[in-house]
Amino acid sequence: MKFLDHLEEWLIATLMGAATIVIFVAVVHRYLSGFAIPYVQDALIQINTSWAQELTIYMFVWMAKFGAAYGVRTGIHVGVDVLINKMKPTRRNQFVIFGLLAGALFTGIVGTLGASFVWDIAHTDQTSADLEIPMWWVYMAIPLGSYLMCFRFLQVTWTFIKTGELPKHDHSHVEGLEDEVKA
Repeated sequence: MKFLDHLEEWLIATLMGAATIVIFVAVVHRYLSGFAIPYVQDALIQINTSWAQELTIYMFVWMAKFGAAYGVRTGIHVGVDVLINKMKPTRRNQFVIFGLLAGALFTGIVGTLGASFVWDIAHTDQTSADLEIPMWWVYMAIPLGSYLMCFRFLQVTWTFIKTGELPKHDHSHVEGLEDEVKA
């Protein structure tokens, strides 16, 4: 599991960093192309960065799908549980398990429908407008991210059944910082 956890985190961080760099380069390029500096403007106009926006959109789609699975694993998703927390513990646990299994079922269905869609589109010649990559590469985010999210729902369900604990994200905690500052 540690490998999958690290792969998930690494993929999200890499996509976020790469998207930031691509957009930064495209904006700087666009800004510098407007200057009437001899040779610099001519050289920059020859460089085509029209693909940058499309690539960044695709990176954010992949990041969002895998980020949602990360959110299930770490308990970072927002949940409205005021009513459920007022219930008796056994009834509350039943509702929590039902909710987690419903999430697993939903994401499993989305993953299966997404896989079917990717299969169909892979048998066409459809490519993206600027990058000219096969569109099925882009759409693979749907089944992969959804199946990972389904797995995370099942993982959280199993842990909850065994321990009665749900993942809880502490928004005030910053990983890597010591709890005490040593002088």
